[in-house]
Amino acid sequence: MAKPVIKNKSARAVAEVMLNTFVLSLITGLFAGVVVTFYNIFAGLGEEYSAELYTLLVENPAFIPLLFLGLAAGAIVIGTFVKFVPMIRGSGIPQIEGAARGMIHFKWYVAMCSMFAASLACMFMGLPAGAEGPSLEIGGCAGSATGSLLRRNQMVKRLQIAAGSSAGLAVAFNAPITGMIFALEEAFHSFSAQVFACSTVSVIAAIFTRNAIRSALGLSVGYTFDTFVFCEMGWKGCAYVALAALIVSLIGVALYHCIMLAKKLFAKITFFKGTGKYLVPFLAAGVFGLITVYAIGGGHSFIESLGTGGTGEISMDTIFGSSVIVTLIVVVVIRFISIVLDMGCGVPCGIFIPMLAAGAGLGAILSVAFTAMGMDSAYTDYLIIICMATFFTTVVRAPITSIVMVFELTGQFTNCLPVLIGVAIGYFMGEILRLDPIYEKCLEMFIEEENINTHAKKERVDVVVQADSSADGRLVRTVIWPAGGLVVEVVAPDGTRFVPDGKTKLRAGDTITFECVTASPEDLKEYLYDIVGKPKKIEIMAKK
Repeated sequence: MAKPVIKNKSARAVAEVMLNTFVLSLITGLFAGVVVTFYNIFAGLGEEYSAELYTLLVENPAFIPLLFLGLAAGAIVIGTFVKFVPMIRGSGIPQIEGAARGMIHFKWYVAMCSMFAASLACMFMGLPAGAEGPSLEIGGCAGSATGSLLRRNQMVKRLQIAAGSSAGLAVAFNAPITGMIFALEEAFHSFSAQVFACSTVSVIAAIFTRNAIRSALGLSVGYTFDTFVFCEMGWKGCAYVALAALIVSLIGVALYHCIMLAKKLFAKITFFKGTGKYLVPFLAAGVFGLITVYAIGGGHSFIESLGTGGTGEISMDTIFGSSVIVTLIVVVVIRFISIVLDMGCGVPCGIFIPMLAAGAGLGAILSVAFTAMGMDSAYTDYLIIICMATFFTTVVRAPITSIVMVFELTGQFTNCLPVLIGVAIGYFMGEILRLDPIYEKCLEMFIEEENINTHAKKERVDVVVQADSSADGRLVRTVIWPAGGLVVEVVAPDGTRFVPDGKTKLRAGDTITFECVTASPEDLKEYLYDIVGKPKKIEIMAKK
């Protein structure tokens, strides 16, 4: 009769863990939903205000010197801000990914308030800044807040950071599945049941919160891009998609290398204690904003303007009376330069939507060219969106996110093959040309610049899986281990030793040897205890 009792006890323990996880993730989703929703509302107002301001300045050029004076002052202030709070450097996505993997530790309230204020200031000043990256970081901070305030262990905090990040991105795009997939694909690089469960609950809670707030304020809760209409594509259409994807992916590779080069060049600028380098992207943003309002903000309005509603005719405000194709080329070049400057310098603003805008612009240019070559104009909308996803995939290396994003952001859920072709070409081009995911590379550079774990070395730690612990009964691949570590050996209770793989099921009594680069073996062991359970004092004394 003893076995059923143990089994029931284990079932109750698992049920308690699931209930706690559900409640925590729900709190994270509600918190992230409120903060990120208001952040995005303010971001939208910032873009509108900036567009009106720049339009007014074009009509009254005598005040333009005041614009650049204000931008210069803003650059120094923001640069100083970033110097003291490095967690907000750039879009914040690499840092929050590092936090979700246990590589970076931060104070959630400092990072949340700083990113909220600094990125909004950039938007109000007219920089081509997106709200999606900061939204993801703010959501991650909300998850960290839940874990910290409720005194949960490091493993739970990491789960909540990932869940909050998913919720933040989902709210920013009004795309729940995209938010969830991005967290699984980017934050942990693992489709763990735990991460999936936490992210699902948080995203659902956040989206309901977002829609409730926006409805109460009389704001729209619909799709982000609703001007695009997809049509069925035959083999000729797919051929045009393949050619466009090849061209766009090569330009994406060029963007990647330009960003890396810009980072090296900006690192050499020491003017005004290093904050002087922020003058370059801020003053450039002023010039670009005076040329066209499409250079202001993340790029939602630009992408929306490219949709033809199925007619195939792009109708948008042109620059200085030029043709549509010339306007598109100018806007794409400006967007390209802005992404390089902002990301290279580390301006606290998102490049998620700016990259999508650049990709969509490239798709529009190619659509005009292909239509002149004989392509059916009905393919225009679909080709633009496919190029957008291809460009993003090439640089970020998140193909599943890109595919889901295409359909979720447009509300068009038919004819998947052309999207698969475009995204696959973008991904394979990145593989062939050996591109690291841009956020991964930025995370590595951030850790190096901030001297994180400079005294770390490879350590091996032995721990025993305790009954009813988080690891008991789980496959090795489904456990969220410390970042960069590996289970190198398992010793069963009967003394059998073997090298595990991802499908190995851990059981109570197993002794695992975990190898990881760490600056503190004791901290690593405490972290592992959160996963496998801490042995009783009697067991510890017996070993001694």
